[in-house]
Amino acid sequence: MVTLEDARLVFVSGLLARDAAGNIVGKGDMGAQIAQVGENLRVALEAAGATLADLARTTTYVTDIDEFFRHVEVRQRYFGAALPTSTTVEVRRLSHPDFLVEVEAFAALPR
Repeated sequence: MVTLEDARLVFVSGLLARDAAGNIVGKGDMGAQIAQVGENLRVALEAAGATLADLARTTTYVTDIDEFFRHVEVRQRYFGAALPTSTTVEVRRLSHPDFLVEVEAFAALPR
C-alpha cells in the first residue's frame, strides 16, 4: 500500500467520450461511452507515468444510473473485477446533451 507521504498523486478530471480528434463517441450508447472514457483515462494516466492499476479512486457522473449498471463488464475491462473505490452519481445532464458519462479519478504512485 502506498501512503500519501510516500506517494506521487495524479489527478484526472473531465474525462468524456471524445476521441483523439475531439469527436463525441457513442452518441446514445452508454456502453460505448464508458469504453471511450476508460481508454481516455488509460491514456491520461500513461502520460503521467501511471497505469489503471495505480487508481485509488474514481467519481463517475452518469445521466442514467440504471443504464450505467447494465454495463459493468465494460468498466471491468479497464478496472478489473476489484474496481477502485468509487462514487457514481446520476445527474440530469452533462456539459453536452450527447454525453452520458463523465469521470474524474486520482492515482497514487510510489515516489
